[in-house]
Amino acid sequence: MNTKDVADRLVAFCKEGKYEECYEQLYSPNCISIEPAGAAMEVCEGLEQIAAKGIVWTEQMKEFHGSSVGEATVSGRFFTVPMMIDYTGKDDVRVKMEEICVYEVHDGKIILEQFFF
Repeated sequence: MNTKDVADRLVAFCKEGKYEECYEQLYSPNCISIEPAGAAMEVCEGLEQIAAKGIVWTEQMKEFHGSSVGEATVSGRFFTVPMMIDYTGKDDVRVKMEEICVYEVHDGKIILEQFFF
């Protein structure tokens, strides 16, 4: 798969809420995930750590209100996707977070994801 193919499949999976399929089919086992400074898990290396980060993320939510996934913009081996999530945390604070997600693809697999919000 080329970068556009990976980007299109990731967007389709995310719009359908099929996050496990994203990791199983599109990610390199050695991928790296980078969150902004101060995040609970700023850097994760490998699918196991990324899965653990996902658990920490969902455990902070008390109520989910909605989300959206935009279309990918592709340039060379990189692509970006705008995303939004609206939730109430366990601290009863409602958060509507908009982010730009940047991905790097090598040999048809995502090797890096980085989030800006």
